[in-house]
Amino acid sequence: MANILVTGGGGFLGRHIVNLLLERGDQITVLNRSKYPDLEERGVTCLTGDLRDAESVKNAVSGKDVVFHVAAKAGIWGPEQDYYGINVTGTENILSACKSEGVKKLIYTSSPSVAFGTEAIVNGDESLPYPDSYLTSYPKTKAIAERKVLEANSATLLTCALRPHLIWGPGDNHLVPRILEAAKSGKLMQVGDGTNLVDVTYVENGALAHIQAADKLEEGSPVCGQAYFIGDTEPVNLWNWVNELLEKNNISKITKAVSYTKAKKIGAVMEFFYNLLKLKGEPRMTRFVAAQLAKSHYFSHKKAYDHFGFDPQISNEEGLKRTLEWLKA
Repeated sequence: MANILVTGGGGFLGRHIVNLLLERGDQITVLNRSKYPDLEERGVTCLTGDLRDAESVKNAVSGKDVVFHVAAKAGIWGPEQDYYGINVTGTENILSACKSEGVKKLIYTSSPSVAFGTEAIVNGDESLPYPDSYLTSYPKTKAIAERKVLEANSATLLTCALRPHLIWGPGDNHLVPRILEAAKSGKLMQVGDGTNLVDVTYVENGALAHIQAADKLEEGSPVCGQAYFIGDTEPVNLWNWVNELLEKNNISKITKAVSYTKAKKIGAVMEFFYNLLKLKGEPRMTRFVAAQLAKSHYFSHKKAYDHFGFDPQISNEEGLKRTLEWLKA
C-alpha cells in the first residue's frame, strides 16, 4: 500500500485516478481548493490549499511515496500571469516539495497542446518539438511546466508526463457541457470543412494510463523522464462526433459552418478588442479555438503501449453510452 497525493483529486480526471487507487487499497490524500465530503467518507484525506503557496504544497507532499500532479488552470483565454502562477509556479512548488520530502515518483498531467502550434498534427509522436510560439497561455505554461518536470527526473525523484487529449465522460464539467450549451443557444458552428480527425480520451482510459505509468516508473525503466500522448484507440471525426452527441441528446445537428481562414480572422479581431478593452470572460472565437476546431490533431499511442502497456479499455461507443446515462441522470 502506497501513500499517495493527487493534486486536483476532487476534479474530473483526478477523481477517476483516486477511484482506481482506492480500489487497490492505497492511502490517498488530495489537495484542492475546496473540500470534498464524499471523498472523505471514502477514507480520502482532503487538504485545501493553493498550488502557488509553497507551504501548503509542502504540507500536502510530506510523507508521500508518489505524487500525481493533475491540478492545473485550463482554458482558452485569460491573463497569462494567472496561468503561469498555477501551472508553472505551482509545478515548481510541487517539484521542490517532492525533492525536499523524499518523494519517489511524480506523474505529471500535461496536455497534447504543448506540441500544437498552428499546423495540423496527423498521427504525431513524442518526437514532435515544442512550438516556437503558442496562441494562448494554457499550452505555453503547460509546456514550461512539463519541461521542468521531465528535466527533474533523477535517481532520487523519478518523473514522467502524460498528455491525455480532450478528456470526456461521466462527471465532465468542461468539454461535453460546453458543447451542449453552445449548441442549445445556437452559438455552435462548424469550423473548417468538417473532415478533421482528433483524439479524444474517455476519462477512465486516461486515469488508467496514469496508474500504469506510475507502476512502471522505476529506476532504469524507459518511462523515466519521458512524455506520452494518451487517447482512445482511434481518433474520431470531430464534427461527426459532436453531431452524434447532439443527436443523442435531442439537440439539432450543426448546420452552420465557417472557413478556418475566416474563423481565425474573427478570433484575431476578438482577441484584440478583449485585450484593448480588458473585457471579462472569454471571446466566442480565438485563433487557438479556430485551429483546434478546424485542423486534425491526433497522435500515436505506441510509445505508451510499448513502455507501460497502455491499452484503452473503454470504447468510444461504450463511453458515449455511459456519458448519456450520466447526462440523463
